[in-house]
Amino acid sequence: MPPEVGVFLFPARIFPSAPFALGLGFCACVAIRLAMSDSLKIVSWNINSIRARLDIVERFLTEEAPDILCLQETKVRNEQFPEGMFRRLGYNHMILNGQPMHHGVAIISRVPLHKDERFDWQDNGEARHVGAVLQNGVRIENVYIPAGGEIPDRELNPKFGQKLDFFGRMTEWSKNLKEPTILMGDFNVAPLESDVWSHKALIKVVSHTQIEIDHLYRLRDAHGWVDVGRKLIPDPERLFTWWSYRAKDWRLSDKGRRLDHVWVSPELADKAKSHIVLEDARSWGKPSDHAPLITEFEF
Repeated sequence: MPPEVGVFLFPARIFPSAPFALGLGFCACVAIRLAMSDSLKIVSWNINSIRARLDIVERFLTEEAPDILCLQETKVRNEQFPEGMFRRLGYNHMILNGQPMHHGVAIISRVPLHKDERFDWQDNGEARHVGAVLQNGVRIENVYIPAGGEIPDRELNPKFGQKLDFFGRMTEWSKNLKEPTILMGDFNVAPLESDVWSHKALIKVVSHTQIEIDHLYRLRDAHGWVDVGRKLIPDPERLFTWWSYRAKDWRLSDKGRRLDHVWVSPELADKAKSHIVLEDARSWGKPSDHAPLITEFEF
């Protein structure tokens, strides 16, 4: 549907830090909105090179029609990002943080985005975060946390130390976070036994080690983050988002891990109404090794 001009009304007690709060218990702002302004479908997807997989992204947008798409590992400079396809489909709001060959994140939206934040939680200039604010004051933070190499020891493997330090910086940021926030992306940690195909086989493998899980949970506790995936699809139900390219038949072997996550501030927990992993996309064309996470919110 075409955009239309309207007025958002929402309780200030639910979104106390909304930028348009009036102080009388309610907040109003004039906004450009879609007809169903109180419902948003938001997606997180590690695409593993946007230019290499532009066709499957177009298919996804055409079939699923999300309002907001958060991409990780775009692997392209901002000036070379393929905006044309997105604009043709009505996604005219983009916040990009790219670099060549590696990493890169983007927020692409049919609804207006405000602000443009990039935190260097890696502390080396890598493009691993981008943030925005919606009309209702809710923040969206899109993050690509380092994989951490193959050896789970910071002395033997500096990349693993960088990963743990990344979590540490995010934890400090979370302690001071006041606004209602959606934090999503590739966290590169599968914390629960049901988040991996074999807890016994992977307990000493990077992404499922206890030290990584401890760091992830310290981040969670710093803000009281709610894991939307496990709120709506409770443990021990199978829930994977990533399957290695090494498997000849990824679906048959099903050696998956839940590396991608959607977390929300406590006051947003009941706003998340559905959460699915579109596993079929793992078989589309030249696929990413990650599947998209689709979360629907009602604000």
